[in-house]
Amino acid sequence: MSASLPEFPWDTLADAKAQAAAHPDGLVDLSVGTPVDPVAPLIRDALAAAGSASGYPATAGTARLRESAVAALDRRFGITGLAEAAVLPVIGSKELIAWLPTLLGLGSTDAVVVPELAYPTYDVGARLAGAQVVRADSLTQLGPLTPSLIYLNSPSNPTGRVLGVDHLRKVVTWARDRGVLLASDECYLGLGWDAEPVSVLHPAVCDGDHTGLLAIHSLSKSSSLAGYRAGFVAGDPTVVAELLAVRKHAGMMVPTPVQAAMVAALDDDAHERQQRERYERRRAALLPAIRSAGFGVDHSEAGLYLWATRGEPCADSVRWLAGRGILVAPGDFYGPGGARHVRVALTASDERIAAAAQRLTQG
Repeated sequence: MSASLPEFPWDTLADAKAQAAAHPDGLVDLSVGTPVDPVAPLIRDALAAAGSASGYPATAGTARLRESAVAALDRRFGITGLAEAAVLPVIGSKELIAWLPTLLGLGSTDAVVVPELAYPTYDVGARLAGAQVVRADSLTQLGPLTPSLIYLNSPSNPTGRVLGVDHLRKVVTWARDRGVLLASDECYLGLGWDAEPVSVLHPAVCDGDHTGLLAIHSLSKSSSLAGYRAGFVAGDPTVVAELLAVRKHAGMMVPTPVQAAMVAALDDDAHERQQRERYERRRAALLPAIRSAGFGVDHSEAGLYLWATRGEPCADSVRWLAGRGILVAPGDFYGPGGARHVRVALTASDERIAAAAQRLTQG
């Protein structure tokens, strides 16, 4: 099976990482969007309080967790009309994305559409199921093809691009007319800077009808819970019920203490706002510094990354930045269209972001 998959992208950065780590002031790792900030005490307390749970957790999640997810989606993102049965916890959003085509029973006769520049796991998940992968950002690119699954990602990883309501409505209508499932990866939805991201489940997009729609959410970024593997999917209750039925057999269960931590995170907006403010502060420091070093920054109106280019092959930009102790991800990790860009993450401490900004502005 592994031979059918691409090389794990971050394994290819070993040389650049070693070069960057040799900097006298140490490495500034902006290559992977992994949170570095501490988990809020109220979340850690909830995890510890549930630590004595010894029985198997329910694959469907606790009623309390589903209730909290529905309330948070309404309160934070204006998603209304969502039933608790239309929410399903998952072992981090990456797990669901990697296995969604398989859970849906897709195979060699099915096509999965992914963005032209995309999180690599969309492609990997389709490959694991043996499905065909089509990279497209517009419906006209699909021609007569009727895929089985379309992935959207807004705000985008890696570009930070935000899809507007009109675009989302058009894709929803097109998919419904053809019976195509639409899965929207929304793990950066709460991180809009120069644009306001909107969920595919928002009534302005779907008119309150969630048929054929899934929204994939993660607490990794909003609550610094990457280590907890805490995510959920919501949307069409019929599709969610099918996912639940299959996941029960596969033992895909979120641990009970993690579910309790998720409830605490979803019920509290103060820590989420605080985390957002941290990322906003880091973006304000890093964005002008990247530009001062001769990079243009495309899109990047939301999310946790700056999509930067100097018009040269991305490997050259990676080496140039590594020479200054800064490690970034080459754009071709995300598709051929990223060959002249690099992705610069905002997920480093304030001190490391300041160090990167200083190195960039000093040349």
